[in-house]
Amino acid sequence: MAHTTQLQQYHNNFDYYDPAGMELEMERHRKRRKKWKEEVVDVPLRRDPLEVFGTDIMLKILSYLDARSVALSLLVSRAWHAVSSTDRLWASKLEELWLGKAHIPRLSQIRGLSKLAAYSLAVMDGKRNRIMKEDLCDHVWEFHFNKAAPDYWRNLDPYWKGTGRPMRRYFHPDGSQSADPGDKVWGGHECCYLTVTSIVGEDKIREHYVRINRWPRMSVSRKLDWSWELSNHLYSYSSIPDAGKEGGTGPLYDV
Repeated sequence: MAHTTQLQQYHNNFDYYDPAGMELEMERHRKRRKKWKEEVVDVPLRRDPLEVFGTDIMLKILSYLDARSVALSLLVSRAWHAVSSTDRLWASKLEELWLGKAHIPRLSQIRGLSKLAAYSLAVMDGKRNRIMKEDLCDHVWEFHFNKAAPDYWRNLDPYWKGTGRPMRRYFHPDGSQSADPGDKVWGGHECCYLTVTSIVGEDKIREHYVRINRWPRMSVSRKLDWSWELSNHLYSYSSIPDAGKEGGTGPLYDV
């Protein structure tokens, strides 16, 4: 009897179950949830931040990013490129790049050049390891003998004696070189220089050096502060920082 009552109750409950009604209610729930996600969650995330915040706020945000990240934002769209390439944004990036550098490339200081272009050209020039005549002539160079040089030469060198500033050398556009008056090592002899670069396939540099008179060739290297160093086993040259030089230094074209 009890079993029959439970079975009847089960059938009664089943009669109240409406599959079509439940499906309709679930469909309504899904639509409400979708609408809520579109209005509250999805839409702001899908919208362009430039449209949401506007140009001024986006410029402020981009100003806190490093130069590489700002450069990547140039690729987002034309609108982003217009904002991310402004001089207002890149002027500070350029100052940060030049801060602490020994030499500022002449190539990046062409009048009328955008700050973005100036930044790109400065980075390219800072990676250049091929020294040109303009680099030699634009800078003043400190000169000293290395430890392998004869004692007689080192005894005349204030770098080793600690009696004053290092000796200085000057390269001239006509291919000559000079020193300060009274330089005991110089001695007033004639001096000329040349740069030698040999290139193999695909414009790859096989060797590159500077030679003065018939002395051993000097290898060329570039430091992180964009200064230059010329050296062999006997002596070394180091370019003196001149970042404040008007118009910059170095070649006026990409090497």
